[in-house]
Amino acid sequence: PSPQPSPQGGEGAKPAAAPSQAAASSPAVQAEPVEARSQAAAHNPTVAPTGSLPHASPSVRKFARELGVPLEEVKGTGPKNRITEQDVQSFTKAVMSGQASTKAQGAKAPAGGGGGEALGLLPWPKVDFTKFGEIERKDMSRIKKISGANLHRNWVLIPHVTNHDDCDITELEAFRVQMNKENEKAGIKLTMLAFMIKASVAALKKFPEFNSSLDGEQLVLKKYFHIGFAADTPNGLVVPVIKDADKKGVIQISTEMGELAKKARDGKLGPADMSGACFTISSLGGIGGRYFTPIINAPEVAIMGVCKSQIEPKWDGKAFVPKLMLPLSLSWDHRVIDGAAAARFNAFFGQVLTDFRRVLL
Repeated sequence: PSPQPSPQGGEGAKPAAAPSQAAASSPAVQAEPVEARSQAAAHNPTVAPTGSLPHASPSVRKFARELGVPLEEVKGTGPKNRITEQDVQSFTKAVMSGQASTKAQGAKAPAGGGGGEALGLLPWPKVDFTKFGEIERKDMSRIKKISGANLHRNWVLIPHVTNHDDCDITELEAFRVQMNKENEKAGIKLTMLAFMIKASVAALKKFPEFNSSLDGEQLVLKKYFHIGFAADTPNGLVVPVIKDADKKGVIQISTEMGELAKKARDGKLGPADMSGACFTISSLGGIGGRYFTPIINAPEVAIMGVCKSQIEPKWDGKAFVPKLMLPLSLSWDHRVIDGAAAARFNAFFGQVLTDFRRVLL
């Protein structure tokens, strides 16, 4: 599952319908009648009235830039009409659903457009499901509302590519089980995900472009190693972050993961617990499956998805021997990373898990 209620900003690729880009290329914007604009604002609470100046914090402005949202067209609902992050998200949803459009889209869209037509998409199908049988309507959780908007943005704006591979974790799993037996009385329990977090740190150090973020035409290379991990909760996935994972051992990482996962289940995670990640790991190992395509958690440039390991016959040069193989799915941003680098990263990540002594090098 691709995480994402860690609402961090993502950098846009250049979609045809990104509102800010459309505004920059549309000479017809200023010719729009004020009356028409006022009517649009009157009928949509997400649209700001004509002539209003955007009043928003730097973080909200950054968030709007990353979404391509023109703040001057968003109506603020905060104190003194300040534009909040929720206002930006509501405006984006309204545009995507056809309930509102930017000035540039309005100038380009055909008459009667809506439901996606202003974006050059087919309208979203309107279906009366009661014609086919009994239904029930259920409100989406707050987490899913936030994560849905972020996942949609990341999928549309980031050119995703996913590499799939397998790695041998036979010896590492045996070591993990042995360590848990030895530390049972102390209450210490090592998880495979904790080893993966350390492996990701080693891989990020070897391939620093994976520990970066795109900022306009510049690449921000990070010198810290904060690793996010997807945690399942009754209300949806969240992504707590292990800070400074390079400075912590596997036992400490396992302990912190347990504490953060409990806070997530109890709904007590704060923004500080879910921010600053350089790289994310999304694990379905406890459920099943083989491979999947995790969505990048912007502004990160890659994410590792892992599924349930299974015993497979592998040829050792003399005979087939049983090996515990872990499926890996690495999604990466093609604007920053190329295929050869991704293949090497995936291979090295697997090599570290196969022989964990590599983290010492």
